[in-house]
Amino acid sequence: MAFYENISLEKGMYANRSKSMTQVLEELDPSANYIGTELEGLDAFSRQLKRFDIKVSGKASDKVEKFFQTTDSAALFPEYVSRAVRQGIEEADVLSDIVATKTMITGMDYRSITSTPSDDDKNLLVVNEGAYIPETKVSTQENLVKLKKRGRMLVSSYEALRFQRLDLFTVTLKQIGAYIARAQLKDAVDVLLNGDGNSNPCDGITAKESGKLSYSDLISLWATLSPYELNTILAPTTAMQKLLETTELKDSNAGQAFHGTGKMVTPLGAKLIHTQAVPDDLIIGMDKNCALEMVVAGEVVTDYDKLIDRQLERAAITSIAGFAKIYKDAAKKLTY
Repeated sequence: MAFYENISLEKGMYANRSKSMTQVLEELDPSANYIGTELEGLDAFSRQLKRFDIKVSGKASDKVEKFFQTTDSAALFPEYVSRAVRQGIEEADVLSDIVATKTMITGMDYRSITSTPSDDDKNLLVVNEGAYIPETKVSTQENLVKLKKRGRMLVSSYEALRFQRLDLFTVTLKQIGAYIARAQLKDAVDVLLNGDGNSNPCDGITAKESGKLSYSDLISLWATLSPYELNTILAPTTAMQKLLETTELKDSNAGQAFHGTGKMVTPLGAKLIHTQAVPDDLIIGMDKNCALEMVVAGEVVTDYDKLIDRQLERAAITSIAGFAKIYKDAAKKLTY
């Protein structure tokens, strides 16, 4: 009998909020031990699914009740729920395109660092021999990062779901993940525009003609952001329409790319992200490499007690995250 088939599974494995069930299983049963075997490519959780012959996807996916055939297999159910939700978050992910770094913490209090370089700091001057070397000051923020819990309550009963296929149930769970991803994106945009509570709201410019966006407005946004790079633009639907109507985006190459892939090519080479989290009367231009930090307090958390002992009923699925600005001037807004 393989080692992974001898592991005793119980709900106490979920007690460590800083680690997922998969991470706990990996410590007990490292995937490195299976290199060169038929189980190579499976993580520790997937090997447990194989142990109990639980298929969570495909035409031959099992029913929900397959998890509850034994007490050991029932302990896998909350992690299946969390993984499906995380998959939904990843599929709806936009944050990775605007976040410079992601910090994992184990508590609820976190103070980020900041640096506000002057014009002299941005231009590295020649330092003569024996002369004073200019300083760049890095300090902690005055206020803590505001963390927000986002999630959904899964309301059902074991009897209502026991005969449902797991692949269908996964679709519902992935949608919960998409809800969380959109809510966190809205939080990130709010911090970009209004700051993180440390007197660092987003500065910006106004379009030359009210209600319209022109190529020259984009050039002004690009110039205002200097010396940071304009590599990302966040725009709502109305702004997207106005940008598509600009003459510079109607050339044949841009048109072919948009009609063929649905991805818009901007004259400035920035990645254009369509999101309704941005107000209708502005767009945000930013350097994604140094504008925003995402702070996450643990993994996606599922109420494992209710899922295992009470077999569903009401179980909360939550994710705690917050955002902090790194360089205030690495993001600018263009109001039109």
